[in-house]
Amino acid sequence: MTGEWNSELPVQETERAQIWIIGTRDQVIHQINEFYVRKIATDRVQFTPIVPAPFATGKYMTVLVR
Repeated sequence: MTGEWNSELPVQETERAQIWIIGTRDQVIHQINEFYVRKIATDRVQFTPIVPAPFATGKYMTVLVR
């Protein structure tokens, strides 16, 4: 990542790992369901609400915090 992105994403040593899912709304929903079925996520509430991606027009995103 560039220095610019590093300043936008401050990370602390105590933070947990994150998996970002970015795509069309249907792709994001499909991936959430697939992660749940494959037991990567034990509950759908581990995902943040689906929101429009601020850096990609027409795309949506969610984050899985593990």
